[in-house]
Amino acid sequence: MTGSSDPIPISALQHFIYCQRQCGLIHVAQVWSENLHTQKGRREHDRVDVPEYEVKAGMRIERALPVWSETLGLIGKCDVVEFHDDGAVYPVEYKHGPRKKGLHDDIQLCAQAICLEEMLNVTIAEGAIYHVKSRRRRVVAFNEMLRGKLRETVVAVRAMVESGEIPGPVLARHCEQCSLKEICLPEMQARAIDLYEPMAEELCVRY
Repeated sequence: MTGSSDPIPISALQHFIYCQRQCGLIHVAQVWSENLHTQKGRREHDRVDVPEYEVKAGMRIERALPVWSETLGLIGKCDVVEFHDDGAVYPVEYKHGPRKKGLHDDIQLCAQAICLEEMLNVTIAEGAIYHVKSRRRRVVAFNEMLRGKLRETVVAVRAMVESGEIPGPVLARHCEQCSLKEICLPEMQARAIDLYEPMAEELCVRY
């Protein structure tokens, strides 16, 4: 295992790509809060977060399957994994809303695939994210770019967890939907910067 003996939750990688401060608050400070968006997402996940399986024509479907990687030091759970009769293994991650910009969801799914590859000694070329609202799958290819970004993210998350340092708030568009907004207070930080910078420039000019 790389680095610390404590495994990193796969969800931490998704949080880190989405917002590094959010990741720090959740996985370092152990802070959590819910809003309407997270409640809807949790309800959708509850539907598939029951360990069970079913057999359909040509495949076996496993739900809430625990996965891990000794090599990267990861641990997590797959919403759905399809085991096809031809030997193909296909992870599927459920998301409540529409596709969001960024790689955070793709990184999460790729981490699940790498865990499955290590556990089962297979190669997984692609998986899918199922968007509940649209009832459509979006195929995610596990190419070298995505795998490389995943490895970089694992190193960065582990460094943050081991240091215990939480990144400062940065006001961005995604802050509006974040359940930790009232804890993070990104607007207050932005106002403080707006007030401080002119004062700092004036002092530099004066002295």
